[in-house]
Amino acid sequence: MVFLPSISSLWWYWKTRDGGKVANLNGKYIFITGCDTGFGNMAAKTFDKKGFRVLASCLTETGAKELQAATSDQLQTVLLDVRDSNSVKKAAAWIKAKVQSEGLWGLVNNAGIMGPTAPTDWLDIEHFREPIEVNLIGLINVTINMLPLIKLAKGRIVNVSSIGGRLAFCGGGYCPSKFGVEGFNDSLRRDMKAFGVKVSCIQPGLFKTPLTDLAKILKEKEVIWNRLPPDTKKQYGEEYFQKEAAKKEKFSKACLNTDISLVVECMEHALTSLHPRAHYVVGQDAKWFWTPLSRMPADVQDFLLLGNREKPAVSHRK
Repeated sequence: MVFLPSISSLWWYWKTRDGGKVANLNGKYIFITGCDTGFGNMAAKTFDKKGFRVLASCLTETGAKELQAATSDQLQTVLLDVRDSNSVKKAAAWIKAKVQSEGLWGLVNNAGIMGPTAPTDWLDIEHFREPIEVNLIGLINVTINMLPLIKLAKGRIVNVSSIGGRLAFCGGGYCPSKFGVEGFNDSLRRDMKAFGVKVSCIQPGLFKTPLTDLAKILKEKEVIWNRLPPDTKKQYGEEYFQKEAAKKEKFSKACLNTDISLVVECMEHALTSLHPRAHYVVGQDAKWFWTPLSRMPADVQDFLLLGNREKPAVSHRK
């Protein structure tokens, strides 16, 4: 009988603690990367409406102009390619001039790409390099350059990872890059505690954004398939690509989340809560499939994930 009241008390304490907000955040500076489209674009618009002074980085001039046209005069954009150290340093100097002695309250590391997703023996090192450069090295570089300004404000860092940082669901550089983000996030969180800086990691499932555009992903994969040596194609079978594409389309429709505002809500909680969470798992697929599966034995993971893949021709000959 004592058990239920104890659980209820703990739940109530957690809900109360989770709902506490930092006071006087209106006008605080936050910097968001990857604002051309997707999560970053919605986040920039949302936080602009909520009274933050948003500094939004875009990869393209078109993205920057479209975002500027859809937001208030208070939001400012800067062009940034996170792969380019000079571009990162210029953006950091620009932000320092804006925030001055106030510092930077929030950094949202959102910029990311998928990169080619294909069996490892289809790929070369360059296929791995770009997603790792953007998703991991670029994120680390931006963070290092912003840390003095964030420490000055005793602010927040929010790193957008992926459920692919908990469970490698595809071949290519995307999952290794996100596993790296998870490791960097955890070490950074511990390093920054002494300075009053809070660090959070968002782990979205599969959401409908340009990054998860299935047609684009399959087109990139088809280009790689068409360039494979005859021996490799023979190992997989001539019908492999089309059958695998059909399975991926079916799986994507079953898992894809359409409401990207759920991710932005997690960003907001991480930036404004008195007690932000270390990790935010977002999306029905992430909560009920990927996260539980990531905690299961490897044999169970392999059985479920390989069951959704087309078998190479060579495996039928065993």
